[in-house]
Amino acid sequence: MVERVQERRQVGDVVADRIEKLIAEGVLKMGQVLPSERLQCEKLGISRSALREGLKVLRGRGLIRTEQGRGSYVASLMGNRDETPMMHLFNNHPRTLFDLLEVRALLEGESARLAALRGTDADFVLIQRRYDEMVAAHTTRPIQDPEALAKLDHAFHLAICDASHNPVLVHTLQSLTSLLLSSVFASVKNLYHRPVHKRQLDRQHARLHHAVMERLPIQAKRAAVDHIQSIRDNLRDIETEEQRLERATMRLEGWTG
Repeated sequence: MVERVQERRQVGDVVADRIEKLIAEGVLKMGQVLPSERLQCEKLGISRSALREGLKVLRGRGLIRTEQGRGSYVASLMGNRDETPMMHLFNNHPRTLFDLLEVRALLEGESARLAALRGTDADFVLIQRRYDEMVAAHTTRPIQDPEALAKLDHAFHLAICDASHNPVLVHTLQSLTSLLLSSVFASVKNLYHRPVHKRQLDRQHARLHHAVMERLPIQAKRAAVDHIQSIRDNLRDIETEEQRLERATMRLEGWTG
């Protein structure tokens, strides 16, 4: 009996290690619900009992969580992203947005360069799919739905990151999803209804897409960095314009001499 328990434990460790590798390599992403048991068993070539032992081990490692009605899913590797001190700072101090855009330029610039160097045909299919979805949404969805547009915009950038095949870079950007979506939302909400800025963003996305798909690493990095820095500069200009308007309004209302 002891030997049988030990054997199950060893099988569970082996299965857990295989699934853990999929998580480490970014194939299974944080928050992603795991496929059905049948599909997992087929893909891994294991029995259901072995799979359940493996998932038990992963739950013990904190990599998998199981919830009633949701099933098993990949746990956040960085804690609850919506409750982190960084999210609190961002929500209460909008200036943090510009710091975040600096980080995005660094991380996404390198992601684009690596994607152009390492991307596979399968990666490029996904990048093309995300790009087409984003472009289609810009022409069919109203700007009054910035949250939906922001998610599609973010998905395009994340597909490029996935193609970098750098698991640490992928997980770092995934751990910042809430923050990144907030920055993309800010650009969509403030820039997309301004025709000049929207045309500029569309051109930048097209340039980034072209450079990655044509395997031009230097151009891809430059396109990604220019895109983020352009968003930062445009948002700063809008902020300055609004501050001037606010000061002028206060003078008009007699609040200042």
